[in-house]
Amino acid sequence: MSPPRLLSVLLLAWSLASAATPPRPNVVLVMADDQAWGETGYNGHPHVRTPVLDEMARTGLRLDRFYAASPVCSPTRASVLTGRHANRSGAFAPNYSTRPEEITLAALLRAAGYRTGHFGKWHVGAVKRDSPVNPARMGFDEYLSHDNFFEMDPPLSRNGGAPEIHRGESSALVATAAADFARRVRAEGRPFFIILWFGSPHGPYSGLPADVAAYGAVPDEDLRRRYAEITALDRALGDFRRVLREIGAGEDTLLWYNSDNGLPGEHKGASFDGGWRGAKGSVFEGGLRVPGLVEWPAVIRSPRRSAVPVVTSDLLPTVLDLLGLAAPARPLDGIRLRRLIVDGTITERPQPIGFWRYPAQRERGNARWIDVDLARGTTPTTRNPAIDFLNYRHPVARTEDFGGEAAWTDNRFKLYVADAAEAGGKAGAKRKGRAGSGVQLFDLLADPREERDVSADHPEVAARMLRELHAWQRSVEVSLTGADYR
Repeated sequence: MSPPRLLSVLLLAWSLASAATPPRPNVVLVMADDQAWGETGYNGHPHVRTPVLDEMARTGLRLDRFYAASPVCSPTRASVLTGRHANRSGAFAPNYSTRPEEITLAALLRAAGYRTGHFGKWHVGAVKRDSPVNPARMGFDEYLSHDNFFEMDPPLSRNGGAPEIHRGESSALVATAAADFARRVRAEGRPFFIILWFGSPHGPYSGLPADVAAYGAVPDEDLRRRYAEITALDRALGDFRRVLREIGAGEDTLLWYNSDNGLPGEHKGASFDGGWRGAKGSVFEGGLRVPGLVEWPAVIRSPRRSAVPVVTSDLLPTVLDLLGLAAPARPLDGIRLRRLIVDGTITERPQPIGFWRYPAQRERGNARWIDVDLARGTTPTTRNPAIDFLNYRHPVARTEDFGGEAAWTDNRFKLYVADAAEAGGKAGAKRKGRAGSGVQLFDLLADPREERDVSADHPEVAARMLRELHAWQRSVEVSLTGADYR
C-alpha cells in the first residue's frame, strides 16, 4: 500500500474510532450526612419523602448492599477520596484528618484534564488556606466548603478564605454552587469532577417551615426537622440534576449518590433504617449499610438493581477504570466495578470488604503528623467553634492484638470481631475457643439482621475469614506507619 493510501486508511480508522468512543463523562459524587439506608421513599420509609432519589432508583442502578467504609463520617469521606480504608492514613474517627501524602481522585482527574470542585462538607481536615489537607491541596480547583456539618445560614469558606455566612437553606446553597461550577466548566468545553457533600441530615436539625410542616403527622419534633432536612436535600439534588440537563450534560454525567454512615443511635427504633442491627458507630449493618444509587443515562439505559456488596472505597478504582486511567501504585482497598455499572454482569463481589473501628485512643501519646496550628479548623459548628483535626504518627506496625471492632464481609458471610471491651458492650459475652475472642459469624443472605451467630455451624469459614481479616489488618498497620509514602 502506498504511503498516501496508508495515511488515508489510518486517518479514516482514527476518525471512526473517535466517533465510536464517547468523550470522557463528567463525574459527580454526592453524599448525605447521617442518612440511614431506610430513610428514603424507595426503601420503604413510612414518612420521609424523597421523590428525586426515588426517581433515580427507578431509572438508574440501585445498589441494595451499598456500604460506607466506616460507620462514622470522616473515615468514610477519606475512603471516597483515596480508594483506601481511612485507617491507612490515620483518619480513624470524626475530626481526624487524612494525610497530605494521600493521592486523591480529584488530583488524578485534574491531571487528566478535568476541572475539579468541592462543595459542602469536607471533614477530612481543615479547609483554611494554609491547611496541608484542604480541598485545594488535595486536588480541587475550586471549593466552597465547611470543616464539618452545617445548618441553615452556614459559614462556608471559599477557596480557603475566612468563613462567610451564606444565607439560606444549606443543601440548596451548596447544590447551587456546584451547579454554577458545572455550568462554567461546560461552557469551557472541559469535563468536570464535582464532589457535592451535603451537611444534612446531621443534627442538630433545622428546616424550612414548609418542609417541617409537611411532616405534621410525625409526633416527634426533632424527627420532623430531620425529615425536613432530607426533603430539602432531595429537592436540592433535583435542582442540580435539572441544571445538568439544561447545560446538555445530563446524559454524559456519571452521578453517584450515597450516605456516609447509618442512623444515629438516638433515633434507632423511631426512624426506619431497614431494621438492621446496630447504628452509627457500629460495624454491624445498621452502622454501615446506606443508600447507594448510580445514574449515568448514556450508559445505564434501563433500570437495574444489584445485591452485590459495594463500598465507598470502590468509587476511586471504579471511576478511574471507567475513564481508562491508572490507579495509584499503593495498596487500595476498593475494587474496580466497571462491569457492574456498564452492563450488570458482575453478580458476586470478587473479594471481601474490611471494616475496622480502630482503637484510636491509644495513639494519643504519639507525635502528631500535622502541626496543631495547621490542623485547627475555622468554620464553626453549633457544637464546636474550631475543630482540632487529629492525626498521630504510628512508627511501629502491630502484627497482632489489633483491638477495636472489625468485620470482614463477603457475598454471604460476615465475620464480626471485637476486643473484650467491645464484645462486652456490643456483641454480647466474650467468646473463646472457636475462631478467637469476641468472634461471631453471620450469614447475611439468610439472616441480614445479624440475629444468629453461625460460627459453630461453619467453623472453617470463621477460621478462614479471621485469617484474612488479620492479614488485611497487618497491611493497614504497615500503611499507617507511612510506608506507602516512601
